[in-house]
Amino acid sequence: MSYYDPARMPSGAPEGSGSPTVAISVSPAVGVAGAPTPSRPSRAASADPARDLVARDLVMTYGRSAGASAGPPALGGVDLTIRAGESLAVMGPSGSGKTTLLHVLAGILRPTGGQVLWRGRDIARMSDRERTVLRREDFGFVFQQGMLLPELPAIENVALPLMLGGVRRSEAAARAATLFPPLGLSGLEKRRPGELSGGQAQRVAIARALVARPGVVFADEPTGALDQTTSAEVMHHLTQLAAHTGASLVVVTHDENVARWCHGVVRVRDGRIAPDADDAAHGDAQAEARVAAGRADAAPAAAR
Repeated sequence: MSYYDPARMPSGAPEGSGSPTVAISVSPAVGVAGAPTPSRPSRAASADPARDLVARDLVMTYGRSAGASAGPPALGGVDLTIRAGESLAVMGPSGSGKTTLLHVLAGILRPTGGQVLWRGRDIARMSDRERTVLRREDFGFVFQQGMLLPELPAIENVALPLMLGGVRRSEAAARAATLFPPLGLSGLEKRRPGELSGGQAQRVAIARALVARPGVVFADEPTGALDQTTSAEVMHHLTQLAAHTGASLVVVTHDENVARWCHGVVRVRDGRIAPDADDAAHGDAQAEARVAAGRADAAPAAAR
């Protein structure tokens, strides 16, 4: 079996989506006149509770110094559970704390208080070196601008996490190459980022995020620099490939159309999580259940 096998692609993408190997025109083209918007995929039970990402009473305060009073917290006691294999959109106005939440969940920032539990360990208590290895081997990242290395061809950009982890160059390139066809990137392996369109570059970034088979992929405004049609294309590939590899997906976005590609939505307001109003309006308790699950996970720790 090849490293990427489209035949094993599970269901769960927005209704109307096809396999990533087919032209994107068969999937919902958000923003195109007369085209359907994606339907939010159903949320299944956790595939592996041991691989749930759990936040317990997260607090993050910036600007603390000796003799100075702390400002309002960027995160004010967040409880959240992201199930294994789940895709979750995090929304909120600028300054609400959503990007801070992503950075704390991903081990980029160490919280002022609380826990982030992954595979039975508290990320906040890991050493800097341990968190670096975690971000390289078990977490994947997609940023708004792609953040590809301009001097490297696409194939080497994708293979880079594997090579940094000690995989031989030839093997890393071979594994990276299997991700190009399903992402519609065949023939672009030797092009540098400056020779790619915005959508192509972002799909290369998706391949890089997934090449090491991470447990969680964090995407910070992955479509923020793209038009609506290209945004739909990118989200189609991102959600399909994350589902295929079994990775959880956390997407920070301002775009309601982007959020519809995910199993659920949580909204951050003033550093706290509130259930998604759109879910509640349709009688969908998914967001409430997710926040409640985080609080339930936090209860034993509080009791101790």
